[in-house]
Amino acid sequence: MSGKFEITKSKNDKFMFNLKAGNGEVILTSQMYEAKTSAQQGIDSVKANAPLDERYERATSSSGKPYFNLKAANGQVIGNSEMYSSASAMEGGIASVKKNAPDAQVVDLSA
Repeated sequence: MSGKFEITKSKNDKFMFNLKAGNGEVILTSQMYEAKTSAQQGIDSVKANAPLDERYERATSSSGKPYFNLKAANGQVIGNSEMYSSASAMEGGIASVKKNAPDAQVVDLSA
């Protein structure tokens, strides 16, 4: 089963998306957007930038957990990962985004 983007609407009427792997696990989460079209543009940006290793910012949280941000060409963060237990688990998450994002279907759950 392949990955998918899910667009959702928050209680404050903002939109966001999650990229889920084929097993249903969330592998990338977006920021909040004012409009659904902006969230859709964010998905397009993730699809375009996901294959490019230089777009991934690898980082460590204040509690020592590795995570990553996916950035657009302009340097803006377009998605972030969960916190991982190890650097190798984080690299696996990056590989999963690279594999799943480019061809992932978009499911709109915001209605």
